[in-house]
Amino acid sequence: MQWANLNEQTVYENRWFRVNLADVVIPDGRHLDHYLIRLRPVAAATAVNEADEVLLLWRHRFITDSWGWELAAGVVEDGEDIAAAAAREMEEETGWRPGPLRPLLTVEPSNGLIDARHHLYWSEQADWTGTPSDAFESSRREWIPLKLVPDLIARGEVPAAGMAAGLMMLRHLRLG
Repeated sequence: MQWANLNEQTVYENRWFRVNLADVVIPDGRHLDHYLIRLRPVAAATAVNEADEVLLLWRHRFITDSWGWELAAGVVEDGEDIAAAAAREMEEETGWRPGPLRPLLTVEPSNGLIDARHHLYWSEQADWTGTPSDAFESSRREWIPLKLVPDLIARGEVPAAGMAAGLMMLRHLRLG
């Protein structure tokens, strides 16, 4: 029961994404016009300290008009290594440079419409480098106890599904 994408035409494009219209054939032979969004990969990173606290950003997302905790994240530039992009984003957005990064998980946040993959990483160490160059990305940056993650998610304070999944995975890895 596999759908086939016979052809795509770009409807709109900028440096961040492309909106394409695809000619899709479904298993019964019918054709559908299906819009899709092509995005660069996203890289995210955080660190966990010796007290089992995770470094998070508190930020507002104007699109959904919601506030929540997130990992530092951003798009991977052309030719950039994904883990290097995650480390760069973490330092730019938090002022903390991560130590060696470990893969946490990769998610596809909306794979019925968008081809984006979000690659999440974590480190057991971070060094303070100073005020974040992209401080405008969040209202504050805090070390939050990993044991509180399920409650934060339950209260809707981690609204991004990929971030919630990553934080639950990190909690499991560190606390069992």
